[in-house]
Amino acid sequence: MCSTPRSCFPCRSCRVKESLSVCWSWFPVRMRMRGRSNSSDAGSGFGTNVLLDQSGRTTGQGWLGGKLRKLLKTPQAPPSVGGGGGGGGGGGGSATDGLQPLEEEKPAVVRLTFEQNLEEHHLLEADRLLIEREQRLFGEITESEGLSRHQEEVEQLAADRGVLDTLVFQTLMQSLSLGPEELNNDGRVSGLTVALRSAVEAVQLEEQQDQLWRQSQRPPPSWRPCVWRKRHDSVLRLLVEARLDNPRATPTTSTSTTPQSSLQADMQSMGRQLKEDLLVVVTVLKSCYPPHMDICNLYARMYHQSFGARLRKIADFGLDDKDCTSLLLWSNKYYPGILQKPELVNEIDAEALGKLLPDNLVEPLEEQFLSNQQSELMTYVGRVLEEEKEKWTKGEEPTREDGCYVSTVACDIILLINGMVTSAQTITGDLHKAQSITGQLKDLMQRYKAFHDSVIKQNRANSRALIKANLGCIQDFRDFLVKKSHLFPNNVRENCLSVLNDMKQSAHTYLINPVHKVLKPQYQKLGTSDWLKKNLSEKLLISIEKELLELQGSAASCQQELMGRLHQEVTEEYVRRLLRGDVKLKDREKQQKAYVTVKDDAEGLHKLFSSMGSQEVWLKEILTKIAEVLKLQDVPAIQMQIFSLGSDYPDLSEKQVSALLKLKTTLSRADRRTVKDTLVDALKEANADANTRPFFCKIIVK
Repeated sequence: MCSTPRSCFPCRSCRVKESLSVCWSWFPVRMRMRGRSNSSDAGSGFGTNVLLDQSGRTTGQGWLGGKLRKLLKTPQAPPSVGGGGGGGGGGGGSATDGLQPLEEEKPAVVRLTFEQNLEEHHLLEADRLLIEREQRLFGEITESEGLSRHQEEVEQLAADRGVLDTLVFQTLMQSLSLGPEELNNDGRVSGLTVALRSAVEAVQLEEQQDQLWRQSQRPPPSWRPCVWRKRHDSVLRLLVEARLDNPRATPTTSTSTTPQSSLQADMQSMGRQLKEDLLVVVTVLKSCYPPHMDICNLYARMYHQSFGARLRKIADFGLDDKDCTSLLLWSNKYYPGILQKPELVNEIDAEALGKLLPDNLVEPLEEQFLSNQQSELMTYVGRVLEEEKEKWTKGEEPTREDGCYVSTVACDIILLINGMVTSAQTITGDLHKAQSITGQLKDLMQRYKAFHDSVIKQNRANSRALIKANLGCIQDFRDFLVKKSHLFPNNVRENCLSVLNDMKQSAHTYLINPVHKVLKPQYQKLGTSDWLKKNLSEKLLISIEKELLELQGSAASCQQELMGRLHQEVTEEYVRRLLRGDVKLKDREKQQKAYVTVKDDAEGLHKLFSSMGSQEVWLKEILTKIAEVLKLQDVPAIQMQIFSLGSDYPDLSEKQVSALLKLKTTLSRADRRTVKDTLVDALKEANADANTRPFFCKIIVK
């Protein structure tokens, strides 16, 4: 047990001797230290303490290793004495004359001096030596002895501490000069990395020594507490500031033809430096620090604060639109993207860092950006519509692709809106804010509708072609509003869809009305006595086919809708003329003939319109069921047919059923009442999931 009087420090003889790390040769400068002598190590140049490494081998490389090897060279054994002769004797006699050979001693490792540790940058070992001297001077020496007799040693210790202090913090200032190349191919780390690790360990050791002095009753040395941990953080902060103040130049590899402003270049250079440095921290520096120091998040906080402070200064300049956009991109996209890199995401707590810029600074910038974007959208759409109007005024027809008239109005506007809103969401980091760009889209659609209505009203030679092209634009706009609904506020989307629906209806009416005008003479003969006597149906179909060819020219989906609407309107006119009651089916033969005629007409209309693109198959079913009513003779069978018709088409009215039944003069009033009562029951039980497309409600029966 140590006999040294009890104090707050362990005595030198009780300290555990620790292994000396292999010397490093990375630092080219050899420190010039003031020489000092020690009576206990005179003539050797080394300290009194001898330390073995873990393997028991002498440490030391380079010039120092050479000196150690010379100093510790084991002398040769003296020549053997006595029988057995010289070394050349035969019989393999022993050189020790039968004595057991001495066991070879392992050379002891000499502990390096403070100066040698500094020269080799063994900073932790150098710090341990200073602490041992500090404990001897301020801990082991009794108060009665005083320090006056050791003033020179105290001054020398303070000077040595100053040298170590400088080297430790110079090493810390070089931390971010490390890179992945510091890891050698064999997995070992280079001298600079090891030196940094040693410096970090020295910082921790000094913190422990500060804590011991705080707990001690003795007066501390003038350098205590040295607060190296606090200074460590301050040095790293200065290092971060310096690297962002003088970032590495950004390579000019961009293919963009738009020149960068000086502010944009500054932000990009700082952002690149930040990303590269954080990657060095997590890939290299993390291994030099103990986990409790959380070095990755420490650096992240420093870069977060420093980068944010610089962006705030940039924002104070009063930014133009491009610089404003660039600043928002760094705040909301690029910087968060750096923290989400696979190498960093598990090492840095990005959520704890918070926002890079405060809301009171970001909000005015976002308002400036969004206002500018909305203004650009309005200007661009206005220009597109003006160009389209100018072409129409000059009498130009839209171009044709695959036989269809096409317009680029919708495509141009859709691409712009999609790009603007998507980009604004990225720049602002908020979809709701980005949607505000389309706040005036309804007004733009109203302007488009006004132009559309003007084309219809003036009915110029090129108006029909333009309206056919517009049908494609209307369809594109509708698909865009439905499929990309997240880009628009709900009220804007609904208002725009309503405007587009009005435009589609007016376009259909404009294109279809001339067809009905041509077919009117054929319509007038439907439901008359001539209808059953002559082959009017064939003439009607020929006239319809001729007019349908004139309606060609819209995009496929638009053509399908247009043909479907005309198909329904022709069928409605057919039923309307039939229910007028001009023809009376007085016997079974006429009723059978009416059945065949209506059934054949239903088939003929279906084939013709289907060939032109109509998908309204259900219209054939309506005429077929009406034909069945005309043929059937038994009231129960007629009841079943009316029940089926009323169930599928709830807009069928009693007046319409009554008009249909009156064509069959063989039915009594009581029979007609019975059948109409069946319709009431059918409407009560109408299937809510049945096809409820309107048809009969558009047919007025007097």
